[in-house]
Amino acid sequence: MQKTFFIKTFGCQMNERDSEIMAQSLGSEGYVETMEMEGADLVILNTCSIRAKAEQKVMSLLGYLRKQKQKYPAMKICVAGCVAQQEGDRIVARMPHVDLVIGTQNIYGIGKYLNIKNGAAGKVVTSLADSYVIPKFLPDVKQKEKKEDTEGGFSRFVTIMQGCNNYCSYCVVPYTRGREVSRKISDIAEEVKILVQSGVKEITLLGQNVNSYGKTNPVASGDEKYNFSRLLRVVAETSGLERLRFTTSNPKDLDDELIDCFGTIDNLCPQFHLPVQAGSDSVLKRMNRKYSVKEYLGKVDRLRERCPEIALTTDIIVGFPGESDADFQQTMDLLETVRYHGSFSFKYSDRPGTRASGFGDKIEESVKSERLARFQKRQDEISLERNREYVGTCKKVMIEKCSEKETRGRTDTNHIVHFENVLSCGPGDIVHARITFAGQHSLKGEVVTP
Repeated sequence: MQKTFFIKTFGCQMNERDSEIMAQSLGSEGYVETMEMEGADLVILNTCSIRAKAEQKVMSLLGYLRKQKQKYPAMKICVAGCVAQQEGDRIVARMPHVDLVIGTQNIYGIGKYLNIKNGAAGKVVTSLADSYVIPKFLPDVKQKEKKEDTEGGFSRFVTIMQGCNNYCSYCVVPYTRGREVSRKISDIAEEVKILVQSGVKEITLLGQNVNSYGKTNPVASGDEKYNFSRLLRVVAETSGLERLRFTTSNPKDLDDELIDCFGTIDNLCPQFHLPVQAGSDSVLKRMNRKYSVKEYLGKVDRLRERCPEIALTTDIIVGFPGESDADFQQTMDLLETVRYHGSFSFKYSDRPGTRASGFGDKIEESVKSERLARFQKRQDEISLERNREYVGTCKKVMIEKCSEKETRGRTDTNHIVHFENVLSCGPGDIVHARITFAGQHSLKGEVVTP
């Protein structure tokens, strides 16, 4: 009988890609993925520790799984990802029903670590090596066959680097994913080629800071000097690739060569997630972000000069230690100046081991909540105003779901478009749509003949 596994993914797109890697590794070990957690032979929680709330959800689910394991004693429970890397042995001490705790650099070998005797103490594998090299790990085309004609099968993530060297004072990533290490450009190109040949039409390149790709680790044998702009151009030339995206970026490493890519690479989507985090120079300095508001706005101006249709989104942290009313007002002023199409905004929370966790002048929770509500209210208003700019225009929309109940897709600027009529198309198909209505978070459209 085949063994089954279930993966619950928390957090970012990097974690989604890591879950795919573990799923492929387990497939080679004879496991078959199931969508039902209850009764699975193996349950994996792929965790995120960027914010305290995500970590709390993991611990709550582990408490539930303790009861499940009493019902299914043969079930194995694995904690992977950043919480696993951060907490290590403490997870097993607190949750002795956990069989395996596996860190961010160890997921490629998950299969070999699962050979655990029933009843034995949980195994903890969380080593981080400065000399770490991302393994050559090519996609299994069979996995694409399973996804054929289903939502999501046309679009895939490709990891280009792992780790971070920036040490922003609030962030755990350098501690949970290690120092920056970039994959060989030839390995990335080969992976993209295999995916596109198997039917994938949209690729998103992933890294904690893609702008510094290739800069901070030795160039791999056989590759000439490379950077992110060159990688984009190599990947973009893949025959059959309709759309190319990437995430995420640190503004300090955004250079004119990358900005120029938005005006010269046809299949590079005119959408850029450029996290600013705060609109106050004093807050940015305490965050160790290494750029000023003036420098950030200069890069925004150059992006819009090179690609006027570009849609910009960002990340915002409110209530950082020491943030004054004046500091927060500068963040609101920045929002009015840039007028982002959308943003991800959060209240600051201490993360273990970070410099900011030791800062004084913590902001009261009620103040953080009020500031967040104020920011999000204004962002929603601006997002609606931005979306209304698309009404009456025609956009190419890549279909994501097409059924009797719902047809929706996404523009190259990453806007969701809902269609009122059922279309005779499938996920990955591109249609031309006239935008007829704009809401805060999505658009409506009708298909037109180009």
